[in-house]
Amino acid sequence: MNNLKDVDIEVFTAIEEEKNRQKNHLELIASENFVSKAVLEAQGSIMTNKYAEGYPGKRYYGGCEYIDVVENLAKERLKKLFNVNYVNVQPHSGSQANMAAYRSVLNDGDKILGMALDHGGHLTHGYTLSFSGQDYISYTYGVSKDTEMIDYDEVERIALEIKPNLIVAGASAYPRMIDFKRFREIADKVGAYLMVDMAHIAGLVATGLHQNPCEYADIVTSTTHKTLRGPRGGIIMTNNEEIAKKIDKAVFPGIQGGPLMHVISAKAVAFKEALSPEFVTYQEQVIKNAKVLANRLMENGFHVISNGTDNHLLLVDVKSKSGLTGKAVENLLGTINITVNKNTIPNDQEKPFLASGIRLGTPALTTRGMKEEEMVEIADIITSALINHDNQEKLNLLKEEVISLCNRFPLDY
Repeated sequence: MNNLKDVDIEVFTAIEEEKNRQKNHLELIASENFVSKAVLEAQGSIMTNKYAEGYPGKRYYGGCEYIDVVENLAKERLKKLFNVNYVNVQPHSGSQANMAAYRSVLNDGDKILGMALDHGGHLTHGYTLSFSGQDYISYTYGVSKDTEMIDYDEVERIALEIKPNLIVAGASAYPRMIDFKRFREIADKVGAYLMVDMAHIAGLVATGLHQNPCEYADIVTSTTHKTLRGPRGGIIMTNNEEIAKKIDKAVFPGIQGGPLMHVISAKAVAFKEALSPEFVTYQEQVIKNAKVLANRLMENGFHVISNGTDNHLLLVDVKSKSGLTGKAVENLLGTINITVNKNTIPNDQEKPFLASGIRLGTPALTTRGMKEEEMVEIADIITSALINHDNQEKLNLLKEEVISLCNRFPLDY
C-alpha cells in the first residue's frame, strides 16, 4: 500500500479507515463476508491488466494463454464444487448472472414468477424497478401468514393460474430451507423453466448442508461472495448443454464485454478453498451460530420471523418490541459498532426504506472465529442497546463491549 499512499493519499486514507471499521465492528450483514488473504492477492493482481473477450481457447485478443489457465481452473473447480456439467464464471455480479440467465431462455414480455421482495425475494426476481420487472411480466409468491414460510401449495396454485414461462426459486432474506425438488415439480406441472438463485446459500449447498438446486433446476445462478466467501461476482450453472450454449452467448457478447480476469482469478482461489474439509466445518459453524443467535433473541423477547432459521441468516421484527423502525435500529447499532441492515418483514406496514425489521447473518463473524458463546453475547448486546436506545452512557459501555469482542477475534488483514 506504500505506492498508493504516495500517489493518492485520499484513497489510501479511506481504505485504511474502512479496514479499521471492519476490524472494530461486528459485521452482521448476511450478504457480507471476509475473504482470505489469498483471494485478496489474486483480485489485486496484474490479471487486471488483461483484456480477454470471449472464452478459453476462443478469445478476441492475443496473449491470453495464462488467462485461459486461470479461467479453466475456476470452471473445473466450480463444476466439482456443485457437481454440475456446465458453468460460466464471467458474470460481474449476481444481478448480471440473473439477467443473462433470463435472456438465455426467455423473450421480452414472457411471464416470470418469483418471490416477492417484501417476503424475502430479490430485486432481480421480478421487482418493478428492476430490469426483471420491466423486461418481463412478473408475478410473485410469498410466505404463509401463519408460518412465515413458503407455502408450496400456494406457489403451485399461482403457477397453475398464471402459467409462467419461468419460475424463480431462491431469496435474499429467507431463513428456511428451500425445497427445490418441490419447485421442480411445480415447474413441470405448468411447463415452465426453473431457475434457482442460490446466492445466499451457495456455501451451504457446496458443503452438502442444503439441497443442491443443480439437481433440479434448468439454470442455477449465484454470487461468489456471501457464504461462499469469495470475491464479489457472479456465476451461472446448468446441466443442459443447449441452455449452456445460450448462457455463454447471453453473457458474452450479450450483456458483457471483457471479463474481469483479476476477479475470476480470485474466484478460482475461493473455489479451491471451498473444496477443503475446513470449509465444511466453517459452514457447519455458520449455521450453529445463526441458530443460537436466533434462539437467544427469541428468549430476549424478539419475534424472529418463522421462529428461527435453517441457514446463515435471520429476520428480526424489531419494531414490535422496541417501537423503533429497522432503519432506526440500523443507525442505533451502528453507533455501537454493530453493522446490520434494515429489512422488511412479511406483511410489513412500514415503507421499505424504514422497514420493521433487521436482517442478521453469521458468515462474517464465523470467519473471525466466533462461536455459540459469542452469539449469545451479541444477542444480549443488541437487546440491551434497543432497551437503552436513549441512554447514551449505557450505549457507550455497550460499544466498549463490542470493541473488546472484536479484539478477542482480530481480523487478520
